[in-house]
Amino acid sequence: MSRFTEELSVIPRTARFIAACVWVVAGLALLVISQRDHELANAPHAMRIFVMVFPPLVLFIYALLIGYVYADAKRRGMRYVMWTLLAMFIPDGIGIILYFVLRDPPMRACPGCAQLAKSGFTFCPHCGTSLLPTCPNCGRGVELGWSNCPNCGTKLPAPGARAA
Repeated sequence: MSRFTEELSVIPRTARFIAACVWVVAGLALLVISQRDHELANAPHAMRIFVMVFPPLVLFIYALLIGYVYADAKRRGMRYVMWTLLAMFIPDGIGIILYFVLRDPPMRACPGCAQLAKSGFTFCPHCGTSLLPTCPNCGRGVELGWSNCPNCGTKLPAPGARAA
């Protein structure tokens, strides 16, 4: 399974259903409008098909993106209702773009208790297991490639000798 199909599987069924309904209703509305509008009724057949398929397709994709924002924010431990509302009501898709720019990294499983914890946490909030290497002097989290602790300046042990 590719990463794209994995990400698409995040979208809830309800959002898929709503998106399909939006596509059908918008397509039918444009069909009725095209029959009543004399200019569009006299337009080439390909143009009428394009007008009846493309705008509803854009609305369909927009509804799917809102469903994705809802489910993805929920699985990342973010404020999913707020992000869904922002994605829906900020015009021109800017709310969706903001979500993709500002979203948190995915949560990861704790090696001690298998509960999900935010990726920036140094210790598991459920069992206290260390999720990142820590400074032996001040106890704050450090990254694997660092030589010194950025908080207290203590020289860190070599990566092979460091306990996670």
